[in-house]
Amino acid sequence: MEAISDFVGQLNSLVWGPPMLVLILGVGLFLSLGLKLMPVFKLGAGFRLMWQGRKATGAESEGEIPPFQALMTALSATVGTGNIAGVATAVFLGGPGALFWMWLTALVGMATKYSEAVLAVRFREVDERGNHVGGPMYYIRNGLGKKWAWLGVFFAVFAAIAGFGIGNTVQANSVADVMEANFGLPHWLTGIILMVLVGAVLIGGIRRIGHVASALVPLMAISYLIAGLIVLAINAADIPAALTMVVQHAFSPIAAEGGFAGAAVWAAIRFGVARGIFSNEAGLGSAPIAHAAAQTKNPINQGMVAMLGTFIDTIIICTITGLVIITSGVWTSGVSGAELTSLAFAEALPGVGNYLVAIALAVFAFTTILGWSFYGERCIEFLFGVKAIVPYRVAWILAIPVGATLNLGFVWLVADTLNAMMALPNLIALLLLSPVVFKLTREHFEQEKTPGNA
Repeated sequence: MEAISDFVGQLNSLVWGPPMLVLILGVGLFLSLGLKLMPVFKLGAGFRLMWQGRKATGAESEGEIPPFQALMTALSATVGTGNIAGVATAVFLGGPGALFWMWLTALVGMATKYSEAVLAVRFREVDERGNHVGGPMYYIRNGLGKKWAWLGVFFAVFAAIAGFGIGNTVQANSVADVMEANFGLPHWLTGIILMVLVGAVLIGGIRRIGHVASALVPLMAISYLIAGLIVLAINAADIPAALTMVVQHAFSPIAAEGGFAGAAVWAAIRFGVARGIFSNEAGLGSAPIAHAAAQTKNPINQGMVAMLGTFIDTIIICTITGLVIITSGVWTSGVSGAELTSLAFAEALPGVGNYLVAIALAVFAFTTILGWSFYGERCIEFLFGVKAIVPYRVAWILAIPVGATLNLGFVWLVADTLNAMMALPNLIALLLLSPVVFKLTREHFEQEKTPGNA
């Protein structure tokens, strides 16, 4: 086991080395500039479209779920342990400066997520069951042509496997740890409870996932934000110093202090970007699989709804978590992961804070497992057809209790590595198909300016 762990560790260092970080940030920056920073300037319009998209109109009946539910399904997969355990791990390993690099990843990631959703709707297909299917594997095959089909297969294989890491075992493991620490539940029991609940939802397919996500995601996100804001109000005097540390240590090393081992600037960049991508998934190619199922005929509108996922996930939720950890002062305690976030909340809200985090993590992880099961099913369908969906779904459900009992460090390492490997073909496709995104976007907004279309 130690030899496998060492090998995965070396592979992780390679795939998350400077080339990958430059590629992720570079593609996001290239798309941002090509879109003339539209995702930032049109943020308000995106929120309006999200609100209008709670129910599909009769004229836009293509797709299985309303645009709002598509966003909530994508958010259900992104708002998970990355927002609680991932942010804590980034600060623990990279120092407060890691939060700055998470912000930067999110700002350019909005353009990435927008482009992914535009291409997903533009190049989606209808499968033999009459469902709309899309995502990187489809926009690679249909947008770049058959000579690039191998790249789509490459993505689908890695995404189908990666789902068991980022979307399944990591989630189950983090929930099991925090439930045992706070409520005394053994890991195996947490795993079985999660397995039963997930299985009950997955029987209903994307429509039931969409309904559950649209009910749970807003509720859990708002509840967690309120709890975080209460803690920050208690720690208000420490917020200016915390923000100064975040910016300062994004560009300068931070010395060892208490249980914190110290970190170079490279550590802040590496763990900030890696955990940022783990949290908001911009560039991974996962979210467009959900947006391809949206009931819309307009790729641009769905893209503008999709980009909100990155903003909500990282700029809002991860920032709250990061500031709570830094202002509490416990980031130097030597504790990492969800335990660090629990400690930070408990510091401000004794006897209550740790339970709030435990419940939030459990609900976050539950919806993430649902969202990623859908991603994995679409990838397996692309590779083997609809007949492979049920066996994949069974394997997915059975993996949950197994993941709940695995070693957290090794699970994070494997998930991190697979993330990078599935991102590579998607980022290549985004670069090659960027002219399509720019053209569709330009035509859409020119048409909006035309009298009678405003």
